[in-house]
Amino acid sequence: MASENNEPRSEEMPRKIALVTGITGQDGSYLTEFLLEKGYEVHGLIRRSSNFNTQRINHIYIDPHNADKALMKLHYADLSDASSLRRWIDVIKPDEVYNLAAQSHVAVSFEIPDYTADVVATGALRLLEAVRSHTVDSGRTVKYYQAGSSEMFGATPPPQAETTPFHPRSPYAASKVAAHWYTVNYREAYGLFACNGILFNHESPRRGENFVTRKITRALGRIKVGLQRKLFLGNLQASRDWGFAGDYVEAMWMMLQQEKADDYVVATEESHTVEEFLEVSFGYLGLNWKDHVEIDKRYFRPSEVDNLKGDASKAKEVLGWKPKVGFEKLVKMMVDEDLALAKREKVLVDAGYMDAQQQP
Repeated sequence: MASENNEPRSEEMPRKIALVTGITGQDGSYLTEFLLEKGYEVHGLIRRSSNFNTQRINHIYIDPHNADKALMKLHYADLSDASSLRRWIDVIKPDEVYNLAAQSHVAVSFEIPDYTADVVATGALRLLEAVRSHTVDSGRTVKYYQAGSSEMFGATPPPQAETTPFHPRSPYAASKVAAHWYTVNYREAYGLFACNGILFNHESPRRGENFVTRKITRALGRIKVGLQRKLFLGNLQASRDWGFAGDYVEAMWMMLQQEKADDYVVATEESHTVEEFLEVSFGYLGLNWKDHVEIDKRYFRPSEVDNLKGDASKAKEVLGWKPKVGFEKLVKMMVDEDLALAKREKVLVDAGYMDAQQQP
């Protein structure tokens, strides 16, 4: 694929240009890989940080001085800064904009609700307005993708489809609902090609370690090699529709290739509890999760979401999309990666470079 990306192109076939917010996240990294394989030039907006937070995309980063090969470019901006969004859209002139950036942790959104709303809800509005203003001034067509979430359905019983009423149960979910309707409004009011992808839970070895699936597999790897004994969790009966993030980014792209902008649920249409995730993951390594897991009330949310299970019929029929990775394959993929990580970590512990007692 790499050689294909670097082939010179004729003037008749210019590369498509994509702008991705949240490029350093799980979805941003998989989407960037996917778009580069499609021959795109990808521009990512990143926040300034005193620590590098580009681990998920380091393997595809090429120094911009190597101009012929550097098809992924990074720029400093923030969804809380409208001027930076408009400036980069004017400079980059993207064909497609993917808004994946967010304060995306549900539990954390109860701790920092104002910030969550500013980035997730108003941030999406700022980006939509920047895209709209650019299209008016330039006469160009820019297609926009808004990353929605199954958390928007909240307390609404499953299965959940595009027409299912929203009943958000967290500041994060309520902010995503606002972003969803801002996107619909800009589509209807201004004719913007703007799509909402209502993605159900999607995981991978690149998932953040404070999300329950990765928290489980990360701890499991450490337990297996003797670096940790206990794993503290909250509600084990919460049921989620879990898919592989690498599959879901293809659906995002497919939405923007349609003739008409619309909204789509993306899901596996299967639901599994946290307890089932524990059974499959620990069982894969020959362990009993009950010997290691303890319930800690601090991990229960103020308002719980009991069961999310998507109806992705529309995505299957209109987009021709369907998931390739099933639940057990996903779990084992994550366990394999985190077991390998734990083994590398143990080498450092045994050599005295790390303290194994940091975890219970």
